This record gives sequence, C-alpha cells and structure tokens, in this order.
Amino acid sequence: MPEGDTVWLTAHRLNAALAGRPLLRADLRVPKLATVDLAGRRVLEVVPRGKHLMARLADGITLHSHLQMEGSWHLYGPGERWRGGPAHQVRAVLETEGRIAVGYRLPVLELLPTAEEGEVVGHLGPDLLGPDWDAARALDRLAADPERPVGEALLDQRNLAGVGNVYVAELCFLRGVTPWTPFGQLRAPEKMVALARRLLEANKGRVGHVTTGDTRRGRTNWVYGREHQPCLRCGTPVRSGQHGREDRSRVAYWCPRCQLGPVPGED
Repeated sequence: MPEGDTVWLTAHRLNAALAGRPLLRADLRVPKLATVDLAGRRVLEVVPRGKHLMARLADGITLHSHLQMEGSWHLYGPGERWRGGPAHQVRAVLETEGRIAVGYRLPVLELLPTAEEGEVVGHLGPDLLGPDWDAARALDRLAADPERPVGEALLDQRNLAGVGNVYVAELCFLRGVTPWTPFGQLRAPEKMVALARRLLEANKGRVGHVTTGDTRRGRTNWVYGREHQPCLRCGTPVRSGQHGREDRSRVAYWCPRCQLGPVPGED
C-alpha cells in the first residue's frame, strides 16, 4: 500500500494538472458510476487525506479514491500513449484541456457530497502531511493501548494517518526497537512520532522513500526489503518476519544487532 507521502505527491500533481479547469470528459469505469456524467463540472482541488484522495468538484461533489495496494493515477497529454497498464485496468479518466488523468486498478472509487467526506475519512487520526497535523493528539491515540506492538500501532490509520510498512520498518530501526515492541515500552515515544513526520516531509516531493540520506540504488533504506543483506550500519544480516494482525499481516524487517525487543519465535 502506498505511503502517505506517495499519496500526497499524487494529489499534488493531480491538483496542478486539473484544478481550476472544467472536465471535458469523465469516464468512471466502475458499475455504480458508469452512467454518471461529470462533463462540464469544474475541478476545484485535489487533496490528500492520509492515504485517501479527494477530487473536489463544483456543486459540492467529491470523487473519492483510495490506491490501496496496486492503484495509481497517471497524467498524460492529448495523444500521448497511456503506460500505466492494460486498458481493462483503467477505472477512471478525467480529461481537461491539455491534461488527462487516468486512474488504474483503483479498488475504491466513489462519488459523495463534499460535505459528507467525513463519512469516509472522519475515522482517521491526525494526518502527518496535512494541515490538521497534531503530534500530541497522535501520541495520545498511540499510547491509548500501551501493550499494542509499535509496528501495528503505527500502521493503524486511526492513530495517525500516512505511515505504511516501509516507514514502520525504517522508524523502528532508527529508534532501535523491533516492530513487536509494545508501544508503552518505547523510550521517548514522542521522538518516534516526530521522526515519522520528518521522514514523510522529506520524501513527499519525490518518488521513493529515502530514509538513509543516500539516494544510490540499494542504499535508500536501512532495513526495508533488505532480508539477508548486511545492515547498512553494523553489517549484520537483516532478518524478516510477519507483524500485525493475522488478517492484515505485513512483512517486517529488522537488524538483530541494532534493534532491541521481542521478535517472532522468542519468548
């Protein structure tokens, strides 16, 4: 699932291409929206909310999408070849004069009154990249369940919105704990929250998630995706395992030397 900074960048690019312009065509290729005609409506803005995208249109209508694991939006010029995937994976086409936004493999695509956006995003915690960011409130939500593993707590968008699995692995490494460490056992948990904000802010303007400060291939992340490879800090082989609830488990990566705390299979 895309991290919050990826969604922020997607919204930023869509907003730059579409905002202020009327739709010449809006082809929504999901059954419940197949007959909807949005042509002529002006795009007011495209904004992110955590990992959700809100394209707000004139007359109080919002086109809400969520990328989940495989969705993406691409921008093209008139006559340019679409390269985001085969035609049968296209779920939305929004065309204005000079720009075409194409949404691929969007598992969530719906229209709703702008005034009712809270029905789909009101449950989210403070947005790490949003105007509503409130570190103290996010920390309170995380600390409300002190026995919950930190990796699982960070992934829960009800606590704070925007952290995905890449950042969970990297945040835990940088703070020296394993993802299975109970949140209540963290030393200075406010530093974990502040670091999450800094990492997403640092990466929101580019594709990819650089947490090491090194943009060279294979050196952008400390542990994420580096199973069996040497830790970039100490050289110990990086390990992997599963974390999170069984029905929503994710791959965890950690360095057994640099990170302290419980790991799978150990009492």
